[in-house]
Amino acid sequence: MEVLTILIPVSLILGLLGLGAFIWTLRKGMYDDPDGDSQRILTDEYDDKPKPVDKNG
Repeated sequence: MEVLTILIPVSLILGLLGLGAFIWTLRKGMYDDPDGDSQRILTDEYDDKPKPVDKNG
């Protein structure tokens, strides 16, 4: 039972740390465009093999 005096505060601290990280990502706007990625994958505008850059001009 003595181990609970360590495990409960540690689990609360980890939970609050995770909640704080989630709130931080919300404030930074990391979830503003959830549909953008799903639409970008369907277009040919973004290519896996970029065109080589012409160094002569």
